[in-house]
Amino acid sequence: MLISHTATFNKDTTGGVAMSPSSPPRKRRKLSEDTSQNAEVVISEPSNTTGPREDKAPTPSRFKSLSRPITPPLSRRSKQRATSSSEEQEPKHLLHSVSSPAPGTTPHQHDDRNPRSSSFPSPFQLTRIKDLSPAENVDTVSLRDILGDPMIKECWNFNYLFNLHFVMEHFDPDIRNLVKLNVVHGFWKRDDERRLSLEEQATHYPAENIKLISAYMPNPFGTHHTKMLILIRHDDLAQVVIHTANMIERDWRNMTQAVWRSPLLPLLPENQFQSESGTQPQSEQKNPSAIGTGKRFKVDLMRYLSAYASRLKDLRSQLIPYDFGAIHAAFIGSTPSREKPSEAQPDLRTSFGWPGLREILSNVPVSSSTTPATSSSKTPPSRPHIVIQISSIATLGQTPTWLNNFHSVLSTHSSFIPKPTFPPQPPAKPAKPKLSIIFPTPAEMRASLDGYASGDSIHTRLQSAAQQKQLQYLHPIFCHWRSSSSLSTSSSKAEKSEGMFKALRGPAAPHIKTYIRFSAPFSLDEKLPDEDKGREGTAEGGKEGNRSKDIAIDWAMITSANLSKQAWGDVENKNGEVWVQSWEAGVVVWPALFKEGTEMVPVFGKDGCEERSVDEKGGVSGGGKGKGKVALRMPYNLPLERYGEDEEPWCATMAYEEPDWMGRRWEGY
Repeated sequence: MLISHTATFNKDTTGGVAMSPSSPPRKRRKLSEDTSQNAEVVISEPSNTTGPREDKAPTPSRFKSLSRPITPPLSRRSKQRATSSSEEQEPKHLLHSVSSPAPGTTPHQHDDRNPRSSSFPSPFQLTRIKDLSPAENVDTVSLRDILGDPMIKECWNFNYLFNLHFVMEHFDPDIRNLVKLNVVHGFWKRDDERRLSLEEQATHYPAENIKLISAYMPNPFGTHHTKMLILIRHDDLAQVVIHTANMIERDWRNMTQAVWRSPLLPLLPENQFQSESGTQPQSEQKNPSAIGTGKRFKVDLMRYLSAYASRLKDLRSQLIPYDFGAIHAAFIGSTPSREKPSEAQPDLRTSFGWPGLREILSNVPVSSSTTPATSSSKTPPSRPHIVIQISSIATLGQTPTWLNNFHSVLSTHSSFIPKPTFPPQPPAKPAKPKLSIIFPTPAEMRASLDGYASGDSIHTRLQSAAQQKQLQYLHPIFCHWRSSSSLSTSSSKAEKSEGMFKALRGPAAPHIKTYIRFSAPFSLDEKLPDEDKGREGTAEGGKEGNRSKDIAIDWAMITSANLSKQAWGDVENKNGEVWVQSWEAGVVVWPALFKEGTEMVPVFGKDGCEERSVDEKGGVSGGGKGKGKVALRMPYNLPLERYGEDEEPWCATMAYEEPDWMGRRWEGY
């Protein structure tokens, strides 16, 4: 018996897998189920073009509940214009406002930035995984956590793939049809079926509810790949959210993703608002603010938004009066552009692509070796190690020219932070950091929670001779996403016997993109020393002499940008220009942004490290001795596991006959 049902897989090119401009925008992927009757089953992922869940979206009058007061307070700029008569016309049972979190905090996280705290929760969060246990979802965030606040008035949603019905259902049901949703996408061709699908979906909601905005796309190989939300609220607060997921159900269900949420941003005092709303564009105002401050974040974000020209004029005007001072991060963006690094002005604004990343990292201090290599001290030197973890690798070239340049960019730093030793030793200049790339294999895709279906969002190419040459120089630095010895189970708890720090995300295929510089007294792609095996939680505790406690992080970045020339820009051409083709957005964090003298440490399975406080004399108490800690939630295990000689990365265009754990085969495309 032949059983078949079909839907469309939406391929996320994830930042630059070069596709022919004439290629169809969508392809059907076929998964075959191996049964005793040899019946073939075509399985497809829920797409961004699914139909509405009901014939017509609910009207504003169809509130689920009027017992919960939800009417927002008047904005500060509107209060003086409000009249008593208008107040009398409001229904009395709606006059009470929902209490809002304090400015400088997020609605779902407490604020640890107080004068006596020396422990800070992770600035990055992982998304909740549907098919993992509560113990494996501690401190995670869902899309409803982000969009479900009834105080949200307007949402600017930047992304590559959209399912508008999926997005709308995550707003609070009582105000779902009052929220204004601005969808910024990259489907610029009027006959693009993905654009037509968005337009059709929008017709199921009030006309004033949804506005579709197409970004400028000058090159067919570029994509609008930015994944960002800007939320404007009724209580005069705003929030910026940068993440790694498409706005489709598949990405938020069983795939590993990351989210950075700014604090809730208040309005500027009136005098500062007047100075920032002058005639000179915000992105061009002279601003001495250092990279990593909230004020500089605003400058760089506004410059990024300015690249959309008049399309986002309203959003730029809305953001000008907000105070970004509570942000502790650097914004890194990419826009379709050609810039000359020789003409950059990093004191005023950050460039796009890899030149901008280099400008940011040139302000970040890094750990130095504790002792020179010739020292007789028993203290091992710290080894810098940069780990790139992405969901797509584009065509980088038959030689490692581009990768070597990017490695050099990632190795940029400002100064060294010597680690104390006894007896004192002169700090050694760190060597060029080791480089590793985490990318899943076909076996990892077969064993993932959604099986082969997850592979439609993860891309590289291996078939051509040029692609095989690229594989030759990448293979020695490839590492697994998931421990190869745990592939027989769908639970990350199986890794507990592996003698490693467990991130509890192995079964959830990675659509996340992270770039992290570590410093450790042992190689992070080798097995842990025997005395360090079996530890859980943070990598900072442990008995005296336990070398794993010395794992530190110099900086970390989440971004929509994968490993591609389109996302980061090519090497400089003969005219000294760097050509960037795609739209991307990310954030970079490092420990000094939170408090001077703190260290950033990897944490596993939770967002925080042990609480420490500063006493009246300035000493640190609680959680042991030493510096304050900034936690960084890890999406993958440490140490890393390198590829075996015969292993290759997952390639969605190839066919795989071996069935996944659900009995399905992958036929490629």
